[in-house]
Amino acid sequence: MRPAIHAVILKSNAWYVAECLEVAVVTQGRTLDETVSNLHDAIALHLSDNEWSRLGIAPTPRLVISYEPSSAGG
Repeated sequence: MRPAIHAVILKSNAWYVAECLEVAVVTQGRTLDETVSNLHDAIALHLSDNEWSRLGIAPTPRLVISYEPSSAGG
């Protein structure tokens, strides 16, 4: 079982946008903290107990996040 789920957070104008790489989850927030909290909630809502094992993900995975700041003018 994979012990972690990976996500990328991008800054897009006034919003931070998070996308999970292992499951189809995308969310946003006005702050990094809000975005990470929304990401945790969205992943939990998206996956039932059976989904975790079916996808080969541990039931209590770590969330590994990469943050990519926006480029100038973004």
